[in-house]
Amino acid sequence: MKILVVDDERAVLDAYKHILAPTLEQPQEDALHQLASSLFSDVAPTSKANALNEADVTFCTQGLEAVEAIEKSLREGAPFKAAFIDIRMPPGIDGKETARRIRLMDPNINLVIVSAYSDHNVTDIAAVAGPPDKIFYISKPFDAAEIIQMATALVHRWDFDIRQIEALKSKVNELAASEARAVHIASHDFLTGAPNRMSFQRTLTERVRASDKGFAVALLDLDRFKHVNDTFGHGAGDDMLKIVYQKIRELIPPSAIVARLGGDEFGIIVDTTSTEEAQQVFSGVIDVCARSYSIYGNTVQIGGSIGWLLASDFNENSAVDLMRFCDVALYSAKNDGRSSACLFDAQMDESTKFKQSIETGLKNAIQHNELAVHYQPIIDRHTLEAVGVEALLRWTSPVHGPVSPSVFIPIAEQSGLIHEIGDWVIRRALEDSLNWPDYYISINISPRQFRRADLVASLRHHADTVGIPYARVQLEITETTLFDDAARASSVLSELQELGFRIALDDFGTGYSSLLNVKNFGLDCIKIDKSFVDGLGAEPNAAAIINSITHLAKGLGLSVVAEGVETDAQCQALRLVGCSHLQGFLFGAAEALMQANIRYAGRSGSNASTASHPLLKVRSVAG
Repeated sequence: MKILVVDDERAVLDAYKHILAPTLEQPQEDALHQLASSLFSDVAPTSKANALNEADVTFCTQGLEAVEAIEKSLREGAPFKAAFIDIRMPPGIDGKETARRIRLMDPNINLVIVSAYSDHNVTDIAAVAGPPDKIFYISKPFDAAEIIQMATALVHRWDFDIRQIEALKSKVNELAASEARAVHIASHDFLTGAPNRMSFQRTLTERVRASDKGFAVALLDLDRFKHVNDTFGHGAGDDMLKIVYQKIRELIPPSAIVARLGGDEFGIIVDTTSTEEAQQVFSGVIDVCARSYSIYGNTVQIGGSIGWLLASDFNENSAVDLMRFCDVALYSAKNDGRSSACLFDAQMDESTKFKQSIETGLKNAIQHNELAVHYQPIIDRHTLEAVGVEALLRWTSPVHGPVSPSVFIPIAEQSGLIHEIGDWVIRRALEDSLNWPDYYISINISPRQFRRADLVASLRHHADTVGIPYARVQLEITETTLFDDAARASSVLSELQELGFRIALDDFGTGYSSLLNVKNFGLDCIKIDKSFVDGLGAEPNAAAIINSITHLAKGLGLSVVAEGVETDAQCQALRLVGCSHLQGFLFGAAEALMQANIRYAGRSGSNASTASHPLLKVRSVAG
């Protein structure tokens, strides 16, 4: 045990030496040990020899000397446990100042103020050398037992306090480690170990708020990842995510951040203000995603699409804005064919806002009676009379006015609203066509509608509810519908044909199909796209192509409708090459229900299909 004694009187120092550093055993040992045990728990038993026999006592005659001794002991890692300090020590610093300086260096030492005078203020000493529970007082003259008891008790107390402090430190460290683990878990993805969405957003927000815009931020979405999950299971998908994350982490600079935001989406922050450098990094990420990987013994290839921007180009925008802009660019990258890194620009955002506005408007369009079905005639080539009508959807938005179907139909498809809207169109068209029993009604079915598991049942339900024969209903589908899932498409079309529904392939020639690879599908009609009709008289091969299509269609037992007929010359040419039906502005634009009733309801039952009308008269109706 280390004890410090400081007193300027030699006789007092000798007395301390006699008490604290004796040469003979002290009979007080057992009593002193019992005293310490009663004051403090966990006191180790002492040997029969006086514990103070092993005391390391340092004696000083002045305060500055004592301060130097304390400093040295701390430097050597062997601090004093107690110090006995005389209050008056001329000519140097007094006991109060000595105690103050010692306490500044060592917060754990126990201080004993020793004095024969009562002119010192206990409160003042505690104020500069406290805390009060580590300051004690002894009056001179003292006896040996008093010094021995105080020294023994304070040494044991110091040991006890240090053990408590070490235990507390250990507990604090344990709690800190536990908290660090909890923080790590809360801010990292459990699967890949990457920072998670919360961590990514926090980092991005902190940098933006600190006006640190010297970075590029990107959102990465894996392409065809769902195929991995569906084909090999979610375990394979998890392994794929871990591998791709590790490969990206190895590719990009160490200072960059790669976070898993959820599912197959990642966020990336790269320190750069160079468009070229950022593009190079993100192109490298796309290449990493496009590699072949071995998963569960199978070779798997996916891909990646990225939307990104330079933060320095958007100094006035928040972190939320930056992520939204990247999301817009990501959407554009996927629409442009995937496997690309698309840099955001402001026009994309305006386009996205417009799409969001359209989608919002469509959600309430049915309830607010903003939708309407117009009807355009389909003309027989021989009689030049209408034999059917095509139902065409129209929307007049209170915000945007009349909106083209080419604008709002794709948005309805992407958002899933096409199901509700499509059911409404089918029901309305069937109900309206009851007024025109001599004409078939042709209704467009979008690819997403066609993928509905209950499509056949739904169509039967609508027709049965309205009371219209299946044979009067023609369903128009696109090439995309056929080849998204060829086997299912063939089965569904066969089932519909067996029930009596007519099937038409719309916009033929604009995709990748030919009559040779659609012959196995249940079709009744093909509709030649307007682009071929426009080429008549302008494109040398247009007539030859249409002629080939019509002859092959006849061989397969299919009727042919030419769309977009606008001139007499086109009409005559299409009749000559063998198109069985014609449709276009030459014969009439799509009309609202009131006008359609006048045109068709008035002629139903009048044997209109056998009447012959000059072409000029048909044109006058369109006008």
